[in-house]
Amino acid sequence: MRVVILGSGRGSNAEAILLAQQAGRLGAARVVQILADKPEAGILALGARFGVPAKFVDPAPFRTKLEGEGEARFIAAVRQAQPDLVVLAGFMRVLKAGFLGAFAGKIINLHPSLLPAFPGLDGIGQALRAGVKETGCTVHEVTMDVDAGRILEQARVPIEPGETLDSLAAKVHAAEHKLLPMVIARLSHGEK
Repeated sequence: MRVVILGSGRGSNAEAILLAQQAGRLGAARVVQILADKPEAGILALGARFGVPAKFVDPAPFRTKLEGEGEARFIAAVRQAQPDLVVLAGFMRVLKAGFLGAFAGKIINLHPSLLPAFPGLDGIGQALRAGVKETGCTVHEVTMDVDAGRILEQARVPIEPGETLDSLAAKVHAAEHKLLPMVIARLSHGEK
């Protein structure tokens, strides 16, 4: 299974995927391309470290969505890698019909909450402010509706009394780093 990772930030989830691949825990999946929408994104440095092609793709003209010329550039870059699976790992853009149609049924996302609770931005902060007893992370299929696709797997994280945003974020990120590679490995063996 050929995997393309899209990211916008430091790339900790992409690193977890690549470490799982290096350790033989990614099933029949293999990361073949890393693409970022920011030229300074830390995720790009993972390419050289793990021997995977990594490049910046200009997302312009929009800041928070992938549409128009930027969407066309991303579609072309992803198509060139011939992916079986496109993994959004901290990719901070809303995907539109063109991209979703080009890779229908092949796109998954990792979200830092137990969906359907706390979709959208700042899922960890939303959970903490709501005063719930647990949160976690979700891997789901990507659809036109933000964070609303079919849930593939979740990991639960308790929220302790006195929890801070930083301490909770650290626990959720640790859960993400286990969950995402596990789901990719499962998908690589044809399991849904």
